[in-house]
Amino acid sequence: MLDDKKIKELVLVSLVADAYSLGAHWIYDEKQLENLDINWNELNDAKSIWHKGKKAGEFTHYGDQSLWLYQFLQNEGYFNAKEYTKLWKTKMDIYNGYIDSATKKTLLNIEENIEPCGSTSTDLSVVGRVIPLLLVSKTKDEFLKNVNDFVVITHNSEEAKIASKFFATLLWEVLSGKDIEETILSLKDEYNTKVQSYIYSGVASKTDSTFEAIRGFGPACDIEGGFQGVIHLLCRYKNFKEMLVNNSKAGGDSSARAMIAAPIFMAQSNSNMKMIPSSWLNISATII
Repeated sequence: MLDDKKIKELVLVSLVADAYSLGAHWIYDEKQLENLDINWNELNDAKSIWHKGKKAGEFTHYGDQSLWLYQFLQNEGYFNAKEYTKLWKTKMDIYNGYIDSATKKTLLNIEENIEPCGSTSTDLSVVGRVIPLLLVSKTKDEFLKNVNDFVVITHNSEEAKIASKFFATLLWEVLSGKDIEETILSLKDEYNTKVQSYIYSGVASKTDSTFEAIRGFGPACDIEGGFQGVIHLLCRYKNFKEMLVNNSKAGGDSSARAMIAAPIFMAQSNSNMKMIPSSWLNISATII
């Protein structure tokens, strides 16, 4: 089982990545991104109408849901998907943040007693919420099972299952001391040709500008486009802050990409929390 301190650091990293992304999250227009009233070196209030009223240090709905999972697991020895689903629904019923289509469909399925309750969404964002599951995972196999059981609660599509397995495996292997790019390439043969194409194009883009690469792949919410974008970030950058700043400047669903890339980056043996600007730690949650 992994060290609790390291796991909590990775949970914190994922939430910091989301809070940093909040400022420019879901802004797509290139001219608007260029002229955005944002200090890219700091946390910012949300500029998108979708997160209207969210202040610097708060989270998008992705970070909020990841925090719920962390709080749920703090005193648990294993992941009980049914109990978590009940908690998630209770919180969503009174949630005043953005309610995305995956959430709407899942809530409807729960109300209609449809099982499994998860939507068929192929959004990438759910993959970045799995980090707290490390708290109750003694082995890689247990982690991958927990990840799958969590993901299908809201995103019950083959694309989401495959993407979450890939990045959860990558995270675990990097935590075991393996190199990020080497591991990405070594995993490719375990996946279908579509995922292999994502991997090849993502790795090949590592010398391209992040703005051009992510805009080329597609900066929106879907796994197709977002998957390659995460690979690009992980293969291109050796500096944590530079990675997140350039990811946000590329626009679109920057938080989904950041919440996957940031913990994997920080899982490297030569990474440490000092790489995160101290002001970015001023988030609206305490991870203890």
